Amino acid sequence: MILKQSENNLSRMGLGLAALGRPGYINLGHSEDLSHDYEESKMEQQTHHMLDLAYEKGVRYLDAAQSYGKAEIFLSSWLQSRRHTDVVVGSKWGYYYTAGWKIDAENHEIKEHTIERLNQQWPESKERLDPYLKLYQIHSATFESGVLENTDVLNRLRQIKETGYSIGLSVSGTKQADVIKAAMDVEVDGTRLFDAVQVTYNILEQSCEKVLNQAHGLGIQVIVKEGVANGRLTSRNHSAPYYSKLYELAEKHQVGIDSIALAYILSKPFISMVLSGAAVAKHLVSNLQAAHLKLNEYELDILVSLKMLPDSYWTERGALEWN
Repeated sequence: MILKQSENNLSRMGLGLAALGRPGYINLGHSEDLSHDYEESKMEQQTHHMLDLAYEKGVRYLDAAQSYGKAEIFLSSWLQSRRHTDVVVGSKWGYYYTAGWKIDAENHEIKEHTIERLNQQWPESKERLDPYLKLYQIHSATFESGVLENTDVLNRLRQIKETGYSIGLSVSGTKQADVIKAAMDVEVDGTRLFDAVQVTYNILEQSCEKVLNQAHGLGIQVIVKEGVANGRLTSRNHSAPYYSKLYELAEKHQVGIDSIALAYILSKPFISMVLSGAAVAKHLVSNLQAAHLKLNEYELDILVSLKMLPDSYWTERGALEWN
């Protein structure tokens, strides 16, 4: 198993570095979080501060990707300086960073699900992150990229798996559930390839619940990203039609709206890990409060009722600006 199974919800929370390794991201208020200061050494220092805080609070899973700017590099320098022995790292290949440390770049990242890209990125990630790297994931697998049918890629991933690593994939968009279903059936030499799936699942985007239950039943670990919907399930989105219901629950439990959102995800037994995407300490602390929050059935029913149609959810996400 990649992630240790535990009744302790805090052990089911990890830290994703998508908002820490590069100046631009699509989280609401990202530029405010970074105080509009994108000097590389300061961002590395902030990343180290967040990793220290996460570790102090009990977080042991850390998630990166080559397209997250310098996330792997920042994480590597932290791992080498701290020498913790109980940290598990996951990273991803298939996208590469193209923003050049700019906010207004024409392209922030480009997808390339080819054997050439895998053979380039795998040794880079391995060198930076071993011996902590345990999970290597296809970044945003889609039918359009053909990665789940690319025998060269699948065979190479199988070779990596045979050397002691777990193999996963992340998914996004309206076809998430269908891609997960297809991935569950991928076998190489008679053995299922994928050990984990990283998926967008939250109060607003609940369309994958059935297939995630199925994946969990097969022993595939489910990692949730975008649990607060890129800031839409926080106090920064107070004009949203669902805000008042979230606010009432947050006030009742004396926590932030983000805590309510993440506690909802943690209530699901098929979820192995929920990632915080926080870039500053106060948001991470607030996110982690979800681990200690128990929602009753009535409250869970309220949150279930807030789900959106997938097309509407992803259209709204697609309109978020890099900042």
